[in-house]
Amino acid sequence: MRKKVAVIGAGFVGTMVAQRIAERNLADVVLADIVEGLPQGKALDIRQAGTLEGMDVSVTGTNDFSLVKGSDVVVFTAGFPRTPGMTREELALKNGGIVRSVVRDVARYAPGTMILMVTNPLDVMTHLAWKVSGFPPSRVFGMGGVLDSARYRLFLSEAVGISARDIEALVLGSHGDTMVPVDGYTTVKGVPILNFIGREKLDAVIERTRNGGAEIVRLLRTGSAWHAPSASVVAMVEAVLRDSGRMFPVSAYVEGQYGIRGIHIGVPVKLGAGGVETVYEIPLAEGELAALRRSADVVQKTFEGIWNEG
Repeated sequence: MRKKVAVIGAGFVGTMVAQRIAERNLADVVLADIVEGLPQGKALDIRQAGTLEGMDVSVTGTNDFSLVKGSDVVVFTAGFPRTPGMTREELALKNGGIVRSVVRDVARYAPGTMILMVTNPLDVMTHLAWKVSGFPPSRVFGMGGVLDSARYRLFLSEAVGISARDIEALVLGSHGDTMVPVDGYTTVKGVPILNFIGREKLDAVIERTRNGGAEIVRLLRTGSAWHAPSASVVAMVEAVLRDSGRMFPVSAYVEGQYGIRGIHIGVPVKLGAGGVETVYEIPLAEGELAALRRSADVVQKTFEGIWNEG
């Protein structure tokens, strides 16, 4: 019996997630959105492309959220983008209403599924989805650190002139301007990155990584990134569906690790068929640990603001 993935939101990211999953034949896909005709049209387009791509799975577009029933993973991409002048709190309030409503449907129709959150502010929305769903913490997690680490690897590759394939990078903390790139776990074939780049230049790369999404928004002028976010999501979905036990930086529920408790924040985890199967507490430099805790505090405060409003 084939696996099933539901993607909530038929925008650029959601559609690309559906396409990547289908073209890899990872699972049957349900693409759901409230806009009539949008998910149906995009699903039909993907199926037509699939005849050329060797696709053997089904892709269904729908406005009926009950079709998430039986999903192994539900990927949540629906929501509004952050616009110029909008605060993180305003975005959280706006997207929080969408997350609350749809997650209730997911919990009703697919009580055994996992929720993979992509909607921003990512860590806040992940924690909200966990609270609303009532699911175990292992089954609700967010994408941010995988994307941030991918961007960091690219920018480092360009800065040092070495293939990104040979660079390992780890970005923890919130998916936003309080993210925490970790020097000690950023290497080129196991050799610490500071052997290849000076501190000042590395700090410039880190700053570019923090603004990686904003840089794309500025270049596009309308819209935001979708290729790298969708690739990040599908890497995580594949780890779950194939039970590969991969280690990723994921927005996961932390229960005392790093001196943080009771919030979702980007930490290294083992991702497999059980969802977040292990949260790893790795040694961090004093400044990095302090930055990670500050990042978690921002998520906690933002969440408390929208939870009380709800």
